[in-house]
Amino acid sequence: MVVLRIRNSHKRKYAFICLSIFGFIMYRYLGTPVGGRRLSRKLGLHANNSQFTLAGEPFRILGGSVHYFRVPSAYWRDRLMKAKACGINTITTYVPWSLHQPERDVFNFQTQLDLESYISLVAELGLWVILRPGPYISAELDLGGLPSWLLQDENMRLRTTYPGFTDAVNVFFDKLIPKIVPLQFKKGGPIIAIQLDDSYGSYAKDNRYMAFIKEALTSRGVSEMLLTSDLSNGLKAGGPNSPAMVTDIWSGMADAWGDLHHVLAPEDMVSTVREILRRGMSINLYMFHGGTSFGFMSGALGIPSYKAIVPSYDYDAPLSEAGEYTPKYHLLRDLFSRYNSESEQKPYEPAIMYNHLSLWDALSFTEEPFKSATPVNMENLPVNNKNGQSQGYTLYETTITSGGLLKSGDNVRDRALVSDLSTATHSQKQKLGKRTLSLLVENCGRVHRGKDLDKQRKGLVGDVLLNGTPLRDFTIYSLDMKPSFIDSLYRAQWKARPEVPLYPAFLMGALFAYGYPSDTFVKLPGWGRGVVFINGLNLGRYWSSGPQQALYLPGPFLNSGMNQIIAFEEQEADYKIQLEDTHDLGMTADIK
Repeated sequence: MVVLRIRNSHKRKYAFICLSIFGFIMYRYLGTPVGGRRLSRKLGLHANNSQFTLAGEPFRILGGSVHYFRVPSAYWRDRLMKAKACGINTITTYVPWSLHQPERDVFNFQTQLDLESYISLVAELGLWVILRPGPYISAELDLGGLPSWLLQDENMRLRTTYPGFTDAVNVFFDKLIPKIVPLQFKKGGPIIAIQLDDSYGSYAKDNRYMAFIKEALTSRGVSEMLLTSDLSNGLKAGGPNSPAMVTDIWSGMADAWGDLHHVLAPEDMVSTVREILRRGMSINLYMFHGGTSFGFMSGALGIPSYKAIVPSYDYDAPLSEAGEYTPKYHLLRDLFSRYNSESEQKPYEPAIMYNHLSLWDALSFTEEPFKSATPVNMENLPVNNKNGQSQGYTLYETTITSGGLLKSGDNVRDRALVSDLSTATHSQKQKLGKRTLSLLVENCGRVHRGKDLDKQRKGLVGDVLLNGTPLRDFTIYSLDMKPSFIDSLYRAQWKARPEVPLYPAFLMGALFAYGYPSDTFVKLPGWGRGVVFINGLNLGRYWSSGPQQALYLPGPFLNSGMNQIIAFEEQEADYKIQLEDTHDLGMTADIK
């Protein structure tokens, strides 16, 4: 089964030309799995030459993408009920390998990553599931959802049958697939189809790869329909000749730092959906609700040039990042079904950031620093049980005896903040004529798509020259900003914010929530660039360059009463953080 992806869905003429090449599929609507007559579970989703059937009856998929890992678990029911009320009958979601297996021997399927609970909730609400377990998923995630520890292998060839990659996939699938097999349609669950990888026809490095993924799934008990998904020019390389389905009608697109916020006119999107449905086809809206790439989840764009992606995954979707109804929702509701009433949000007082902790005063709370004669990239640092560092910042320090010109070529991935600590407050005593040079290197997100996935190592990936001579003898600190590190900072010796603060630094304040906390948006006017943590949870990056000017803070992340806010700021900061009722995704630009 092959599905066709429409990236710029507002280009209706182009989209319909593509669709005409692969044929149209005629369906009549089969109601949701609950509330109608009992379905036979012997026959799952099936593709004839001209139509889908489910349980032997013609079936039209009205799908919407809602990623469980981008939505607080406390909000899953709300978002899914709103999808159902809009007329959606099928939920699609990716499965992020990198989040579920952050280290080789560590697996996480808890709380916001509890995939089984999410799928079970979808079933409880009477909806179907199309699951996209990868292993590569793109999805604007860091390295396309692949774990960065794969890059410790200098010969790694991602998305191929290279043994180092396939062995890792098999280990992950050994944990993942047994969780989803009982949730398949023929076993009484809601999963009606499973997608192999993502857009492999546009990548196509290894003609044996898709066969490997298929075997990896079926040999572990996957028996529902298998799908591939690709752009029209990648279908030939990505799957067999089968009926086409439009599985990714973009409601918008992801934003990158330094760009404008991208929007797609509601009338343009919905007119495309209306025309596709008029022709009898099944669809999936990407996204129906985008949510938030919390923490350092976001990846980066690599084409035409490198640009890091913002934390907001609002995607100009029918449900906003905070789950609010939009004009697109109302238009789709008129096309699909009815909708729920909106809820109100409560304002909060600004958080005053009274306390200051310089980066160097926080280093004692990191893992033991690593000493190396030459630079070591993030993925090969001996941290996190020797799984390397995946995200965040890495601090490289060395001793110099003179100033001069630094040259790094392309060996800084992705940004470096350089500090000469001869005049700064620092625990290390400066010897006469010597001083410490610090390079704070940030991983802004690994490219999530394209042919350069194997080259996404971060940190210092080669030499940095001072006056033509390579810097040597580094002390390297891993600052991946994990919750355990942020929690440990509460034990640090915080000081009252000085009149002229030293940066980079952590700043701490408090937010008070009355009663049951509601959603809000964190806005940082007068701040430069950094990361915000609420009660130890990483909300994501902020950057004054935009477009995104606020970070979504879901109510379930807050406690009734006092809440701690910590911001890591690189260069400059105001003394307070604003909490506002409405999002600010920045200046807009129409999708061309």
